[in-house]
Amino acid sequence: MEYSDGFVSKEHRELARSASESADPLSVSPLQISVHPKSAKSPNSPRSPNRTGSSRGSPSKGSPGKGSPSQGSPGKGSPLKHERHSHSPKDGRPKKGGSGGKGTWGGLLDVDDSYSLDANDPNFDSSEEYDHTTVRKSTTDFLEFKKNATIIVEEYFATDDIVSTANELRELGMSGYHYYFVKKLVSMAMDRDDKEKEMAAILLSALYAEVIDPPQVYRGFCKLVESADDLIVDIPDTVDVLALFIARAVVDDMLPPAFLKKQMASLPAKSKGVDVLKRAEKGYLAAPHHAEIIERRWGGSMRKTAADVKADIDNLLLEYVVSGDKKEARRCIKDLKVPFFHHEIVKRAIVMAMERKQAEGMLLDLLKEASEEGLINSSQISKGFGRTIDAVDDLSLDIPNARGILQSLISKAASEGWLCASSLKSLVQTPVKRSSQDDSTKIFKLKAQSIIQEYFLSADISEVGSCLEAENNACSAELNAIFIKRLITLAMDRKHREKEMASVLLSSLCFPADDVVNGFIMLIESADDTALDNPVVVEDLAMFLARAVVDEVLAPQHLEEIGTQFLGPESIGSKVLQMAKSSLKARLSGERISRCWGGGGTGSPGWAIEDVKDKVGRLLEEFESGGDLREACRCIKELSMPFFHHEVVKKALVAIIEKKNERLWGLLDQCFSSGLITTNQMMKGFGRLAESLDDLALDVPDAEKQFTHYVERAKSAGWLDSSFCFSKSGPTKENDACL
Repeated sequence: MEYSDGFVSKEHRELARSASESADPLSVSPLQISVHPKSAKSPNSPRSPNRTGSSRGSPSKGSPGKGSPSQGSPGKGSPLKHERHSHSPKDGRPKKGGSGGKGTWGGLLDVDDSYSLDANDPNFDSSEEYDHTTVRKSTTDFLEFKKNATIIVEEYFATDDIVSTANELRELGMSGYHYYFVKKLVSMAMDRDDKEKEMAAILLSALYAEVIDPPQVYRGFCKLVESADDLIVDIPDTVDVLALFIARAVVDDMLPPAFLKKQMASLPAKSKGVDVLKRAEKGYLAAPHHAEIIERRWGGSMRKTAADVKADIDNLLLEYVVSGDKKEARRCIKDLKVPFFHHEIVKRAIVMAMERKQAEGMLLDLLKEASEEGLINSSQISKGFGRTIDAVDDLSLDIPNARGILQSLISKAASEGWLCASSLKSLVQTPVKRSSQDDSTKIFKLKAQSIIQEYFLSADISEVGSCLEAENNACSAELNAIFIKRLITLAMDRKHREKEMASVLLSSLCFPADDVVNGFIMLIESADDTALDNPVVVEDLAMFLARAVVDEVLAPQHLEEIGTQFLGPESIGSKVLQMAKSSLKARLSGERISRCWGGGGTGSPGWAIEDVKDKVGRLLEEFESGGDLREACRCIKELSMPFFHHEVVKKALVAIIEKKNERLWGLLDQCFSSGLITTNQMMKGFGRLAESLDDLALDVPDAEKQFTHYVERAKSAGWLDSSFCFSKSGPTKENDACL
């Protein structure tokens, strides 16, 4: 028998041919093929056939040679029975699941790659079974996480509750899949309104590093960029919207600027992902004042004025009367996202029914279904009818017998069960009740309004202080609260400039905290009436409340004090507090809230963060080189950015560790003692340095040892509370809502 290198022998070739002819590939299932214990797959078989075809010895007795007859016979001369053993040190058997290599038979009867593991197989490998089990379990876990992630995002868009969302994500316990949550949150927000886009950006900022690790956020955005070609099929403006999300992540310090270049190099040149990255870099991040522009791009419902909402209501009612599509009308009502302004829909629908007799049935049916579905609650239904009753005298000028028609509509609604007629006032003219407030309070209200209106024109804070002293020389707490209520009420009905000026004035007048608390309680109590003209009163009040905390006019515990006055999750007070707390818990919340209305009190965008950091660095350098302690404190105060004092703490600590300069420690001690830097800002500054300690250690090898020493020293001085602790993974503290 002769063998040529790289080929099987003639006998083996003939054997393979006869085996393939006898097997029916259509009738043999790969899962039913059993391996004979003496087959080639058994390494312990005493007569295992030689598959390498490399042995050079003489054939054994009975072994077929050239011209040997009956090669396929199972009898005495069968090659399966008397095949020689291989003396080669190489194992010529094919790999599991493979088809062999050069000179091997391979998977002769294999019809596909699917096979089952058999524990009785001599070649069974328990680790292989473990791998299969692990893969199946991992796949099941990921599918479960995907389903839960979608539910969590939907609930967040419905409730706007950052804390609950964070807790639900923690409870899933699958931090390795958080990148998918990032991708799902952004992709779902991209297909919704500006309000949801802003909510998604705020949630990411709040969860970053606290719940979702930075590498997972990075990977999530990588996946989004890679899937841009698929997203654009359903979302035509994918390039612009995803670019804005990436730019927002860079501005919020969740993505490094290098992300853009790195991802651009890894994507095909003609992919939509490259267009997204170019748009983010050149269209947003390269623009002047880009941080402010990007942060205010999605104003959501806060950008709507009362006039805009009223116009939208008129349009949807007119379209409904023409088309008769109740489902579309209900969808439009839902999309307005102004549940506290639904009474305006009721009022305008009733007036339209009074004006157009033929549309009366359709409009009442719409209100009935909206009420039964819970889209418009009973309180808003009653309020809408009540406002129509109040305006019936004016309506009578244009609609003959307006009182009779309105009474008929009220009777129909009450008989159908979706209006409580007993809650409405009578259509008979009733005298106006005389106010119980005394004359001095009335006079102060009028003068306070005049002072505030003049302030909006002149922006003279000192003049406001002088006028208040003259009008309220007894410093009455009640009059202070009334002034605060009037100030914010007038500002809410104006533009961002006046809202910013109101916040600046509130922080400058230095009212007692209790007076400010009472002022906000009065504002929330009258929110129902304010909502008649301002459909986003909840968002505005929440932002004013959050801004008061950031400006340290109120302490965080004052929010709980206000909350005790408004029990029930559906009350306006609860919603205002919930929204204010959510805004304060977001990462970089101080910077964002302080610039929510433009900053500076004049509508200007304010300083860029880099400019403030530069100012802080220069004032510390000046003090370090021999400056006056009192002058340094004055400069810090004149920054007028108390929410950013943590940067002073961080930069001072870096200089102390690098240069071992105790002079700066004395500055921090003076700032804390005078109340210029609060405990919250101290903890935030120490925490920020802990996050960047690895970078500092490149220049100062014992940075971690020094930092630990200064943490203990700060605790002894009362700068940090006992809950602050430092470990290799970074700072931790109870109820951490700021880092």
